[in-house]
Amino acid sequence: MNALLKKATVVLALVAFLSIIGPASSSAQLFGRDSKKDKTRLLTGKVLDGGDNPLPNAVVYLTNTHTRAVKTYIVGPDGTFRFPALQPSLDYEVYAQFSNRKSGTKSVSQFDDRTEVYISLKVGRAEAQ
Repeated sequence: MNALLKKATVVLALVAFLSIIGPASSSAQLFGRDSKKDKTRLLTGKVLDGGDNPLPNAVVYLTNTHTRAVKTYIVGPDGTFRFPALQPSLDYEVYAQFSNRKSGTKSVSQFDDRTEVYISLKVGRAEAQ
């Protein structure tokens, strides 16, 4: 009976040890895995006029090309904009508008593997009516 008690104690100690080590090893496995789909992308840039001067209060439009959902950003005095937490598996289109003038549309492709993308948007002169 004494041998049986020793075996039971060893088994319980082993189970307790594995319950402590088990979660640690699974979190180590998560840390080491390639989690490309878990990462997000940051889009930053500047809105400039024809003379490369910042255009404060310009509006930047970011379109998700899959859902056609649009996000906007009103730039500050330095002309910069920022769209964080974009999904790297989606394509986006971005353009700026200022005083009835519009920049060209630029794309952020899902095939571009950069986690930070910088784009300058130039707003040209107003078109003659």
